[in-house]
Amino acid sequence: MNIPKEILEVIKIINDSGFEAYIVGGCVRDSLMKKDPEDWDLATNATPEEIQEIFKKEGFNCFYENNFGTVGVLLPEKERPYSEVVEITTYRTEGTYKDKRRPDNVKWAKTIEEDLSRRDFTVNAIAVDGKNAFIDPFNGKKDLEKKIIRAVGNPDQRFEEDALRIFRAVRFAGTLNFEIEKETLKSIKKNSAWILDISSERIRDELVKMIMSKNAYEGINLLQSTGLLKYILPEIVEGYGVGQNKHHIYDCYEHNLLALKYAAKKNFNFHVRMSALLHDVAKPTCKRGEGPDATFYNHEIVGAKMTKKILERLKFSKKDIDKITLLVRYHLFYYNVGEVSESSIRRLVRQVGIENMDDLLNLRMCDRIGSGVPKAEPYKLRHLKYIIEKTSKDPISVKKLNVKGADVIDILKISPGPKVGWILNILLSQILQDPEKNNADYLVNEIKELSKLSDKDLQEMDKNSKDDVQRVETKKDEMTKKKYWIT
Repeated sequence: MNIPKEILEVIKIINDSGFEAYIVGGCVRDSLMKKDPEDWDLATNATPEEIQEIFKKEGFNCFYENNFGTVGVLLPEKERPYSEVVEITTYRTEGTYKDKRRPDNVKWAKTIEEDLSRRDFTVNAIAVDGKNAFIDPFNGKKDLEKKIIRAVGNPDQRFEEDALRIFRAVRFAGTLNFEIEKETLKSIKKNSAWILDISSERIRDELVKMIMSKNAYEGINLLQSTGLLKYILPEIVEGYGVGQNKHHIYDCYEHNLLALKYAAKKNFNFHVRMSALLHDVAKPTCKRGEGPDATFYNHEIVGAKMTKKILERLKFSKKDIDKITLLVRYHLFYYNVGEVSESSIRRLVRQVGIENMDDLLNLRMCDRIGSGVPKAEPYKLRHLKYIIEKTSKDPISVKKLNVKGADVIDILKISPGPKVGWILNILLSQILQDPEKNNADYLVNEIKELSKLSDKDLQEMDKNSKDDVQRVETKKDEMTKKKYWIT
């Protein structure tokens, strides 16, 4: 393993104080898989009080705010490999788990082997010391090589201790593209209903990790085949085997998952991925008729309401709920080149928000691929992007000037009239050619100079200035069209 020098220093401090210290858990697994760990966890035979005493003596800040023997040691800012805190936990064993969530009591263990025996899966039950010597009593390294998720010891007992491990086993297998060992898989299927004892927040966090992995499609499918999905997202399961119409070649369940698969492939953000999974969640409810002419009227409206309830049940933040619900609500927007007016597009942008349009268009691409079409972004979708950008830009106008009509009136001591407009249009033409002229000193002086010209000359210059503005607008439009390959 390639262990950061800062972590080696922490281990050395513990060893020099007469105690053992091992790197444990996910950081060992990730390192052996040639991935950069997000954080580093250590296990030691020192008690929490001894850990704090050791590191405070060395000048480190520590905090201890739990009942599980984990002390957080804050690394100096210049010595942080990945995260700012190293968590150091005393070897421990655990009592019974009456609620399938947390141990009734925790006792300090004497050896690293005892500590590893309480862990969830063999690939997470590997320890390594500062000299790269491994402690691997459950052959976790071999399971890593074979790409197997296997419970430590009796899987029924491991899952009864903490039912979230059932979900974690599926998440690891799905996101890492591993297989679940036969007895472990049998236990998951048998005990899947135990997940109902787990808090919505913990389930949500695992679901987000699965959704954000590159193998999100495989992960959700594995949740379905193991019987877990019906307890986590029963609304998605309701689409299993529900046929659609002539516009789709997949059932509702597979369509939603393929939309998610494309979102993961394109590395779209969480809001797009979650809305891809949920965008057609209401189709089984709204379906009328069978065969190629079946209909799903208002499924986007019903779907938005269902999505809101799902996300509230899983305790997502209001910000996430509002954004994902919005995308589901408007994912069915209609657009055909030449049929939909620019005013309609402006209305869509107002409803969705310009800041959400990219996500909405990405969701539409996921929807298309999930429907079985070969092309995610056809001409009309590129044309829509062009129209959105075109209508969202402020038109070139005298509002860009650093002087106003009132300034012209005040400087020249004249009454409001067409002369004010002529002068402003001429000034606008000048700053389009040289933006640096858009400053008060130049503009005030130029207003005085222009006032010396006759009305006829000003009118002619005004006409030419409008032609200049039109040429700039046309050039901008041509560049925007080129950006989206629009002719």
